[in-house]
Amino acid sequence: MLGVLAIIACLGCELPSPVAVPAAGVTVDIELVLAVDVSRSMDLEEFTLQRAGYVAALRHPDFVDAVLAGQNGRIIITYFEWAGTVRAESVVPWQIIDGPQSAAAFAARLEARPFSGFRGTSISGAVSYGAGLFDDNDADGFRRVIDISGDGPNNFGNPVKPARDAALAQGIVINGLPILIRPSRTAASLDRYYAECVTGGPGSFVLPIKAASEFATAIRRKLVLEVSGDVVPVVRIDAAAPVDCMVGERERRIYSDPYFPELDR
Repeated sequence: MLGVLAIIACLGCELPSPVAVPAAGVTVDIELVLAVDVSRSMDLEEFTLQRAGYVAALRHPDFVDAVLAGQNGRIIITYFEWAGTVRAESVVPWQIIDGPQSAAAFAARLEARPFSGFRGTSISGAVSYGAGLFDDNDADGFRRVIDISGDGPNNFGNPVKPARDAALAQGIVINGLPILIRPSRTAASLDRYYAECVTGGPGSFVLPIKAASEFATAIRRKLVLEVSGDVVPVVRIDAAAPVDCMVGERERRIYSDPYFPELDR
């Protein structure tokens, strides 16, 4: 009865546009996985700004124009949120974006997702999960990209470098959006950590966010760069001062048991 009433109440409503879904064997310019950190080290303001930034970027004419300017004029995209693990309910399934209507439809599906933060920061888990998603669409892309955003180093699950290297071996490019708005001591050099330990592949880049006001612009710029395939300067790696790719694991172990000897460096 409630369903009937809802239908009657909406007879005068504008119906949503059909969602573009993957078609078997369709060729796209990029297969793009958006992997977004929702660990509890991020507060509600950062959650809100991050989600709003993605929604606004997906609806922005610059993003749509970049999609349409590609050789095929379409991409395929999916989204999920991660912390210590990936929760299946956070996944926005693969969808073809080929114009403003399909872009707006994907943004609306993302906007409707409830917020749900949880513990841990497993970048390795997010990379491995994201790499597996490429088998779940029927599109054929010139490029396959995982886009990781987060505010801390890997501290849960497997180490990040083997997961990164396994994805790169499959021809996947990994880009990074490290969030440095209120960095902890462990995450003070998170941009360099992402450059050395997380990202890689032809044309990969790291685009740090250092102020809350930069969220929307940075996310939009990142998506446009990924879709267009433009190469941007990455965060420079200082060979004289290498980043410890196990810094998160060391910090977590010390914090969890202050009487346990620190791992050998």
